[in-house]
Amino acid sequence: MLRRSLRYVNDLPEAIQRQLALAYRAKDLLGYGLRGRLREGYSVKDFRADLLAALVVGVVALPLSMALAIASGVPPQHGLYTAIIAGFACSLLGGTRFQVTGPTAAFVVILVPIVHRFGVGGLLIAGAMAGVILIAMGLARLGKLMEFVPHPVTTGFTMGIAIVIGLLQLKDIFGVTLPGTDGMFLYLAALWDARGRINPYDTGIAVLTVALLVGLPRVLKRIPAPLVALAIVALLVVLGQHFWPGFHASTIGNLDKFSFKIGNEVRHGIPPLPPIPIVPWHLPGAMLDYHTIRELLPSAFAIAMLGAIESLMAAVIADGMSGSRHDPNAELIALGIGNILCPFFGGIAATGALARTATNIRAGARSPFAAAMHAIFILACTIVLAPLVAYLPMAGLAGLLIVVARNMSEARHFVRLLRIAPRSDVLVMMTCFTLTVVFDMVIAVTVGVLLAAVLFMRRMAAVTTVELESPHEHGLAVDLPPGIRLYEVAGPMFFGAAKSAMEVIAAVGAGKDHTFVLNMQYVPTIDVTGLVALESVLDRLYRSHIKVIFAGLTPEVAELLDRAGIKREPGRLAYAPDVETAISMAIVHGARVPRPAEPPPAAA
Repeated sequence: MLRRSLRYVNDLPEAIQRQLALAYRAKDLLGYGLRGRLREGYSVKDFRADLLAALVVGVVALPLSMALAIASGVPPQHGLYTAIIAGFACSLLGGTRFQVTGPTAAFVVILVPIVHRFGVGGLLIAGAMAGVILIAMGLARLGKLMEFVPHPVTTGFTMGIAIVIGLLQLKDIFGVTLPGTDGMFLYLAALWDARGRINPYDTGIAVLTVALLVGLPRVLKRIPAPLVALAIVALLVVLGQHFWPGFHASTIGNLDKFSFKIGNEVRHGIPPLPPIPIVPWHLPGAMLDYHTIRELLPSAFAIAMLGAIESLMAAVIADGMSGSRHDPNAELIALGIGNILCPFFGGIAATGALARTATNIRAGARSPFAAAMHAIFILACTIVLAPLVAYLPMAGLAGLLIVVARNMSEARHFVRLLRIAPRSDVLVMMTCFTLTVVFDMVIAVTVGVLLAAVLFMRRMAAVTTVELESPHEHGLAVDLPPGIRLYEVAGPMFFGAAKSAMEVIAAVGAGKDHTFVLNMQYVPTIDVTGLVALESVLDRLYRSHIKVIFAGLTPEVAELLDRAGIKREPGRLAYAPDVETAISMAIVHGARVPRPAEPPPAAA
């Protein structure tokens, strides 16, 4: 029994094995989220550690939030509002201890097309719709299923997103203004047409920013490199504008698209105000009606799926770094609430940010209060430092996102998978990668989810098996008489696996068999598809005058067969508690089956 059980555990996909291992050692791990942390006690020393971690994460998140908002096609303050609202709400309501929620690079690919088609108002409505989907997923307890998305799917997405983010920064790196375009090919064509207007000063700033972001971490161990790098390039821009005739570089403060109005005065940069409640569908060009909801639904679904995958992946990695554990369903619900709240304060879509979460853990965070205080720190900086934001060069922020794209791409891992992975996995990975780059993330996420389902069905179908076995494998010192077959059915019988498994049983012998014993003790569940396949096989066996004896049914499967009306029927169907009893019943039944008449002896 132990040997057989271990065999089937080893046949399970790696993702399921990891979950079983995590559940096995759950007793040694910390509790979930804020409630579990407070149950263990919270001291002044813990508060100081959380406060220090919040300051470190806040310094990292401040420029990154603005850069991601600009990359998504909206003013920089929308990224700050996202980090404030989602960062505070999700940290206190979620199912993780150290997760930091905010705008992420993965969303840029989805949000840019939405802004082009529907404006900022449509983008906020899509984010709220994604929040509703995330809450529904959490209430349906689909959190664990997100962890079973195949690695080729997420790797293809990630590499494709990194490529697109890098390409979208070229316009700011070269300092050119492009007309609104839909699709990567039209964007690259417009960029090529603008090659004669390249600003060398912007390009130099971007190159310097990338060099500083790559080199500073080797020298500065405690100060976040983005803060120092952007401060240096901003200072150089200010000095160049004052002392270098002809010097011109695009900054947040000298672009008309980043302007706001206080009273009758129009200012540039970001408003020195906290997030103010708004109604997304009251913004210019936005409308909440059936047509808008229908048009935005695919984008909202893509935001929800990508947000769930990224947030739960970050939570799993955070568990490994900190020795904690998370509640995926609670995290999805909290993420949904955060994405519903954000649009009503001007925030865009948010999810768990892996880099900021890792920074939070390395900085010594001890509870979700660290992520909440990081949001408060960003709020304070938004109000106090708003005038200084106007001096940030657009090329510097583009250089920051180039480094972010490089870090998230994991190019070496992508190339390694191309070389060693099975062809089917390579095909899936390249499909997701190509769709992300050539089309958009709405199509890529939809196809990726379908591919994930197909891969899951294919691999689970390989786990479900039907094999002939001998009574000796069960420790029974008996040989099966002619006419009796003993089959072992193992694995879940659901769509994708049931039909192929049942076809083995349906291959009936040439009228010599009279009883089939089906050992069902390793079948944990049967869905409707499996039930239909089983009924079809039973009908074919009945018509061939073969009796079926089910052995070792689990209570769940026995209850399902009873509800389906598959009941005991003398001479056709019977149930036995174990294989030994079933074989005895089959031998008794075989003794009652009339034997075919012996052919007369041939004449001499």
